[in-house]
Amino acid sequence: MNKENELSDNSMQEEQPEVLIPNDSLVFVPLGGITGIGMNFFLYGYQGKWLVVDCGMGFSDDHFPGVDLLLPDPTFIARHKKDIVGLVITHGHEDHIGAIPYLWRDLQCPIYATPFTAELIEDKLMEFDLMRRAEINVVEKDSTIDLNPFEIEFISTDHSIPEPNMLAIHTPEGIIVHSGDWRFGQNDIDIDTKPLQKLGKKGVLALISDSTNIFVPAQEKSELDVANTLKELFAKQKGRIFITCFASNVTRMESIYKAAKENGRFVCLLGRSLWRIDDAARSTGYLKDVLPFLTEEQAEELDSNKIVYVCTGSQGEPYSSLSKLASVNNASSIRLNETDVVIFSSRVIPGNEQAIASLQRRLMATGCKIITDKDALVHVSGHPARADVQKLYQILKPKIVIPVHGEPLQLIEQKKLALESGIKIAINLEEGDVLELNDAEPEILGEVPVGCLAVDGKKIIPISASVIKKRRQMIDAGSVVVTVVVNRNGEILGQPQLSSFGLLTEEDGSQDELFKSIFDTVQNLDENKKKDDVVLKEEIRIAVRHFINEMYGKKPLLEIHLIRI
Repeated sequence: MNKENELSDNSMQEEQPEVLIPNDSLVFVPLGGITGIGMNFFLYGYQGKWLVVDCGMGFSDDHFPGVDLLLPDPTFIARHKKDIVGLVITHGHEDHIGAIPYLWRDLQCPIYATPFTAELIEDKLMEFDLMRRAEINVVEKDSTIDLNPFEIEFISTDHSIPEPNMLAIHTPEGIIVHSGDWRFGQNDIDIDTKPLQKLGKKGVLALISDSTNIFVPAQEKSELDVANTLKELFAKQKGRIFITCFASNVTRMESIYKAAKENGRFVCLLGRSLWRIDDAARSTGYLKDVLPFLTEEQAEELDSNKIVYVCTGSQGEPYSSLSKLASVNNASSIRLNETDVVIFSSRVIPGNEQAIASLQRRLMATGCKIITDKDALVHVSGHPARADVQKLYQILKPKIVIPVHGEPLQLIEQKKLALESGIKIAINLEEGDVLELNDAEPEILGEVPVGCLAVDGKKIIPISASVIKKRRQMIDAGSVVVTVVVNRNGEILGQPQLSSFGLLTEEDGSQDELFKSIFDTVQNLDENKKKDDVVLKEEIRIAVRHFINEMYGKKPLLEIHLIRI
């Protein structure tokens, strides 16, 4: 299936005057990833050329019914795609690479990523039949690439996925450090700070900095502590063990394997994304000491109490393997019961609280026990705590700090922290702002088109599209369709026909009252209005809406069909 051809044009914004950017100005333009977590999509412009950093997606919620994914609007950069020198990826999480197959036609530029991330991107592009058209360049870890007028240095850091990178973007105007998602290692993984120290001595113009955990004072625990906790929990459990985590956390998968092995158990993967990560990890040299994981069919041949099932669904995704196991319509041969334990080895991503709570309620209804990070040390964050951010300031000594990757309060707090830490300038931006970077007085030159797109089945539409608004209206207030047949003089013939979902019922007698209201409204109109289809239809619509609002206090999706004979 060629998914690319099934998607509508991505650029949804109308033409508007371009922001005047002097040729010798170095600018930073966030098109996503700056007023919330997700949809990371950043531009750097210099000498008429553009560098794109990350191209991520966001996840929808109940506010956008029927919408699968959210994408940043590429309208502005699509107008300048001939001037893009490359798309550089910091790491392989979905909020940094997930939009690539959807937006590639708007960019059509070379892609640069380290081996593991490149493997994930290739898999996505193959699914969309884009591999033969897209150019993916594999960048060796801790190397430098020249994308004139930008020179990009990849600096390995630590995160909850293999090969996370900070990017040091070297330009004649100064060095910009784009942090990506990162953390300083604790007692098991210590990142090499020498490249960062070297940058600090050269002088860093600006730091574009992760804000996710800015309210967390310090992260004292590490992945090694999580691994030890899992061993202890597995040793106590006599029944089956189900554990869910972020599929991309290869280190966590390895910890689960070792904890299972130490307790005489085997590991089975449930969920397509887990198998995709497993394939990518093994093909790029990871999981070398981990034997192949079991499929569900292989696990069925063993004693179920000797299996650890690793499941997708840590964020309550409706089609994940864990959600399916918790469903009353579970088609799997696996049935959860009171002897089982389900471990959520993950954090709650903001916006997913309701979905996770709903999943956990369904799990508890099966009788199984649930363990989360509130009960035991089964997860540590992959993002820097406040103390880590301060340490990075001290190493890099940037003249400017621009907080990204966080909710508004987190971005404001990091700006406050930067100024308290002696940073000369700290700036909170809005998506679409064009910021000129210089060490004297950075200036917002203007704004470019920015917005959010929705992946709605096989189409990409603006998030503000009327179809989404109507779905939301139907969910909140129901829908009513009234068909009225009139003669040439506007007199109603027979009884109007009514179709209603989620509102009017025959039992409460409201339909008869509604019909009487329609008859009275039409009867009281003058003869000229009765003969005008547009006017007559509008008068009926107003009468129906008024009746429903008076009766139910609702404003449903309303459609009037007028048929004149």
